[in-house]
Amino acid sequence: MNSFKEKFFNLLLGMFVGDTKIEGKGGFVNLLKIKKKYFENEFKLKLQEKIEEILKIYPEFESELFEKLYTFFSRYFSESGSIYFVNTPSYHQIYEKIYTDKEDVILFWKTRDLYYIKTDRIFKSLEIKIEENGRECKFCFDASKLEYKKANEKREVIYELDEERTTKEKIYFYVYYSERGKTTKIDEILKKLKKKEIKITEDILEKAFKRFEQQSEVDYFIHKNAKAFLTEQLKLYIYNYLFKERQDWTKERLDQIYKFQEIAELIIDFVSKFEDELVKIWNKPRFVFNSNYVITLDRIVKQNKEKGFEIIEKILNHKNFNEQVKEWKELGIIDENFDKNKIIQTSLTGKELNKKYQFLPIDTKYFKDLEIEILSLFDDLDNQLDGWLIKSENYQALNTILPKFKEKIQTIYIDPPFNKEQDADYLYNVKYKDSTWITLLENRLRLARDLLKDTGSIFVRCDYNGNMYVRLLMNEIFGEENFRNEISVSRISKQDPKVKRFNTAIDSLYFYSRSEKFLFNLLFKNLVKAKSERWHAMDSQGQGQPLYIFGYLFEPPKGRHWTYGQEKIKQMEEEGKIRLKCKKCGYIHTSGIWKGCPQCQNKNEIKVEYLLTPTEVKQIDSNWTDIPGSSPGWDFNPVPNSE
Repeated sequence: MNSFKEKFFNLLLGMFVGDTKIEGKGGFVNLLKIKKKYFENEFKLKLQEKIEEILKIYPEFESELFEKLYTFFSRYFSESGSIYFVNTPSYHQIYEKIYTDKEDVILFWKTRDLYYIKTDRIFKSLEIKIEENGRECKFCFDASKLEYKKANEKREVIYELDEERTTKEKIYFYVYYSERGKTTKIDEILKKLKKKEIKITEDILEKAFKRFEQQSEVDYFIHKNAKAFLTEQLKLYIYNYLFKERQDWTKERLDQIYKFQEIAELIIDFVSKFEDELVKIWNKPRFVFNSNYVITLDRIVKQNKEKGFEIIEKILNHKNFNEQVKEWKELGIIDENFDKNKIIQTSLTGKELNKKYQFLPIDTKYFKDLEIEILSLFDDLDNQLDGWLIKSENYQALNTILPKFKEKIQTIYIDPPFNKEQDADYLYNVKYKDSTWITLLENRLRLARDLLKDTGSIFVRCDYNGNMYVRLLMNEIFGEENFRNEISVSRISKQDPKVKRFNTAIDSLYFYSRSEKFLFNLLFKNLVKAKSERWHAMDSQGQGQPLYIFGYLFEPPKGRHWTYGQEKIKQMEEEGKIRLKCKKCGYIHTSGIWKGCPQCQNKNEIKVEYLLTPTEVKQIDSNWTDIPGSSPGWDFNPVPNSE
């Protein structure tokens, strides 16, 4: 087999199967297994038949055919089986649109037009040798039982000793992802090995685990329109090949190029069919596995007083009530002196709720046998709910609720995972390739726009790692004309004298509207010290025209314009809210035609002032650094933002 033929089929195998043996469990792994069957049972056989058919006509074309197939497809097929600009050195002369007739600057990134699925390591079973003090230790890691991550939750890899297969020559481990805080119990492993008379130190174990975990992390994507993308790139490739240099093409040579095109189009057709199926699966609304309702006691009583108190008494005597109390204490809603017998009080008019406890929230997850009875109190539950709290991978959650909430949401605030230089102490990933992070955000922002009303707005918080991308991405999705503000918000200040730069003190909050019809209310804050009535210069930045003030035509100062127009100035003269102040002697003119200063005869060196009314408030602008970077006192990770 010539080298390009081998490379080409290995490339296809990687495209359909991924660059690893498929082991373990999980939704995405199951898709990879389906993809592998599709490749081996259908696609590969048809492709080989087509290639053999062409090589019967042009046997001398075999080497070049595989070279061209490999050269073209290696640009777009990644190790995870995703399709995008993977290998694009400048000499390949790959083309993509980087501006349009409407925009002369747009954001381009390698993984544009993809759905981001997740970042994960598809672990393969591995045998590792560790040498220590002249002794060789062999470890076998079995990944066949590992259930892969569903999204981007952060989960540690843990190891369990397989005692049955372990011998003095080779130590076997099963590999899992941690659940519910489970960890690798190294002390127990060492004790079990000692019973088998296998002497291994903790350091050697740690080295073996680290070596296993060095398997590379990859990003998984699905192309939104693989056929259109690859077909366009193929046309550009052939055009560039035919017309790069001027030469005469024989009919036979052109036919060979067309045969290459036929094979390439066959591959594109097969690849894109499977990719289209993945798109359908990815965008299919998800089933809700479980739902609970949180309803305060006062609302239960308000719907039906007699029935409401009957249900509350059942709740108070329920076997799971102590679990509800535990949650209230964790949330700081009640203290250690809480007494459930004081929730319901009796007065002359009958039963009533203790005002201290009337807003206690009842979570139906503790009272599933009473849930239907509680919900039956409400005639129109959907409209009486204050909100939904959804625990899910957020793209799937947004996509699932889209039919119900399309163009119905007034305000969206998101604080996406910042694309930090290194991983951090969060329950989710915060370290991505820039292009991956942009795709993750783009997928969700497009859904967010579909959810917003015409009068709605969205606020997106970001830091210096991603600000330059977010602004351009928001311009593309919401329209540059709908940009409203870049608001500065404080972040938690960490002074590090070793860092050779200024401390990063702020993050950015990008404010965009859905359309020009968006609702906006001015916000005000109280001044620390109220401002009394005072006079202020009546000129603002930017050159303007002369206007009549007290019957005299005054030129504004150079580079300035009069703050108010002619009509407003006339009104202010009548109300006594404008005056002229002589710059030479300080004379004040408040009424009548201005003929010059009666004290020093100065006529033009005048300061025009208007009267500001007393104020105790200040209009809020885009500088929000006067509030803390986060809300302290919450036992919650990550700490909620103050804005």
